[in-house]
Amino acid sequence: MTTDTTPISATDLEAGRRAHELDRAHVFHSWQAQALFQPMTVLAASGSYVWDGDGNRLIDLSSQLVNTNIGHQHPAVVAAIQEQAGRLCTVAPQHVNDARSEAARLITELTPTGLDRVFFTNGGADAVEHAIRMARLHTGRTKVLSAYRSYHGGTQLAVNVTGDPRRFANDYSAEGVVHFMPAYTYRSYFGSTTEEEETERALRHLEDLIVLEGPTNIAALILETIPGTAGIYLPPPGYLAGVRELTHRFGIVLIADEVMAGFGRSGAWFAFDHWDLEPDLVAFAKGVNSGYVPLGGVAIRDEIAATFDERAYPGGLTYSGHPLACAAAVATITAMREEGMVDNAARLGREVIGPRLREIAERHPSVGDVRGLGCFWAVELVRDRETREPLAPYGGSSPAMTELTAALRTGGVLPFVNFNRVHVVPPLNIPDEDLHAGLDVLDEALSVADAHVG
Repeated sequence: MTTDTTPISATDLEAGRRAHELDRAHVFHSWQAQALFQPMTVLAASGSYVWDGDGNRLIDLSSQLVNTNIGHQHPAVVAAIQEQAGRLCTVAPQHVNDARSEAARLITELTPTGLDRVFFTNGGADAVEHAIRMARLHTGRTKVLSAYRSYHGGTQLAVNVTGDPRRFANDYSAEGVVHFMPAYTYRSYFGSTTEEEETERALRHLEDLIVLEGPTNIAALILETIPGTAGIYLPPPGYLAGVRELTHRFGIVLIADEVMAGFGRSGAWFAFDHWDLEPDLVAFAKGVNSGYVPLGGVAIRDEIAATFDERAYPGGLTYSGHPLACAAAVATITAMREEGMVDNAARLGREVIGPRLREIAERHPSVGDVRGLGCFWAVELVRDRETREPLAPYGGSSPAMTELTAALRTGGVLPFVNFNRVHVVPPLNIPDEDLHAGLDVLDEALSVADAHVG
């Protein structure tokens, strides 16, 4: 929606057109067929808004890639990056710097007791890679268990650990990864009709797989506490506790992938806090500094960290604990605490997003399921509620989803759309009126999806 208050000038528009031309000539984009891709130019962003290349203001219900947890251009974080740049832009990772030390302290205040060390990475995929490396070296084992319908990153090991179709073209079956069926009540792989059945059957399947693969061969089990791009489907009651019991029983390191779900996204600092889960390693990124400067990391249980007290850890990155990134993390965590953003995310999910999506679902036959916590929700779209046939195939899109995405953009919303789902994942501090306005656009746009039902 173009408004009279848009900050975009004619000069900005011309600069955006030039940027788009150069992008198309020289930039190679992630996950895209390059000749077919038509990227949106972003000219500016502020709070819960972005302005596109035509000067249209869009409510950002995507939080970009579900990482701008505190919204765009938060003044405290921008100021912290500027101040750090004025003092010390970069330093080699073997040296101490105060931004890294303080970021590590703040992060370990939020993790469960006994996870007191942090290894910093450049992002989530690196965090997953290093968490698995630590687990393998600690246990002396090789195999890694991971769920289907998951995403863990785009680097070689991380994409093989991934359980969604992005793995297919990169899967060389040489990374020691074994996938298992997740607990996903809406599309149960076990014929379950209740959450209790789903938990029991999914855990039985996982235990059988561990036994058949050989427990003494398995170093780690990695699990997104709440899968993100795979569907934001919540673990049924008792499932995570059961997974933790199995990993304890068989001596397997439990890695919680909190790259997307962490740092307030679910209405808790970490999603596993909802289920009192205490993992051995925690991979994080994205929301730790709202994506303002690339940063990820691994929070490490003390006994795993102790493996490397007298033995060198064989891994590192030039930009591990980069001062600008860590200064942004310190400012982000501080702002989230001072402004009560985690509690606000829980409130928005409980009082605004959840009730509104359930009400929308009652009116739109294309909505098969709505689910989520905090500012982390999915609307799953179907052609038939009885058969649950998805509105787009697993691993792909469809004309219906393309039309829906266009309708959302035309209505003034920047959406997060994946396969047959629209994810409602706004900043944790989005004003209520902006959120209501975005949900109004979603409500209206779903009439496009309804036309494809039946």
